[in-house]
Amino acid sequence: MDPALTQEQDEIARALRDALAKQAGPEEVRAAAASTAGYDAELWRRLADQLGLAGLALPESQGGAGLGPVELALACQEAGRVLLPSPLLASSVLAAGAITACGSPAQRDELLPPLASGARTAALVLPGTPAVALGLVPATDPGLPPGDVPAGGGRAGGVQAKPAADGLWSLYGEAEYALDGARADLLVVAAHAGGFPRSRTVLFVLDGQTPGLSRERSAGIDQTRSVGRVELRDVLARPLGDPALDAGPALAGIGRTAAVALAAEAVGAAAQALARTVEYVQVRQQYGRAIGSFQAVKHRLADVYVAVETARSAALYAAWSATADPDHPVPALLALAHALTAQRAAAAEAIQLHGGIAITWEHEAHLYFKRAAADELLFGPPHLLRAKAAELAGVLTGPTPAGVEDKR
Repeated sequence: MDPALTQEQDEIARALRDALAKQAGPEEVRAAAASTAGYDAELWRRLADQLGLAGLALPESQGGAGLGPVELALACQEAGRVLLPSPLLASSVLAAGAITACGSPAQRDELLPPLASGARTAALVLPGTPAVALGLVPATDPGLPPGDVPAGGGRAGGVQAKPAADGLWSLYGEAEYALDGARADLLVVAAHAGGFPRSRTVLFVLDGQTPGLSRERSAGIDQTRSVGRVELRDVLARPLGDPALDAGPALAGIGRTAAVALAAEAVGAAAQALARTVEYVQVRQQYGRAIGSFQAVKHRLADVYVAVETARSAALYAAWSATADPDHPVPALLALAHALTAQRAAAAEAIQLHGGIAITWEHEAHLYFKRAAADELLFGPPHLLRAKAAELAGVLTGPTPAGVEDKR
């Protein structure tokens, strides 16, 4: 692996950073997050038209830029730096990834170009939390929230599907944590089909205005990331691809791509929280001197810096690995675990070292702390991400040594 970015990759990151610095400052981000849509639709269209952000990693044949995971990670890092409310993760990564992985050629040609151009947005509706549904954490851990189930919901919940007429299926159920689920133009729904004998996960696609569909935005911790509750009551939808095939493995692959994107987002947010804190401790006075001159403060911020840079390296390696070794998901899981840990540390120190101003509504420090907390609830936590990585790598398999209690 060559850790140096190419000139094109560096220009992509710099162009997006410059654009967001001018058009997505703290006040603009707050206003966009508080709007009905939950993001600035005009800004999203400009970023799609001018920088190709909406279709950055989508194939050129479907209107995208045809770039890879590294370029996507760099874009997500810049979006995370300003906590940009946008359809980037939900539409361009999750939903577009599902359509690419499971859709027929005709469906890809129909559905992806509007997403790549930014004209429409989409959301991937999953049962339980995305962490479990996408295979990022173990599905049977006792620490998971009650009712958290793997993709498709099984017999325990989620969305159920049964054949209807004219190639359509009837969907019934609900999902609590659909990213952008309340505002997307198009929904890709993971549902359980086949009953007990032929149990499988099938993806379905439907318009956001389909009769029988109801959606509402949830009051989440992080107002910069829109999460919606989706209810389907005998909603007719067409399957995405072949309904006889299990979409579970495809969702796991989408989870890997999402983990890389999320890790990069978290690195960007952590780096910005750290930069703002370093800037502040150089001007905040205590005992007649800047608190940044105190050795204890220097040590704390140095620890955060090491964590952020380690997470940055892990995220870039995971993005590179997604191309070089696409069947090996461990780097993505570990990168996300490192990034969430660094994000929480950077946000916590920002709150602590900014003092009382950090918890006022006007300051943005609390937004970074809320993003860190919400990301762990939706996509982690880090110890379960590491547990899943260990499980996939075979680290915890094999007999227990004599005299050692097996606590697995």
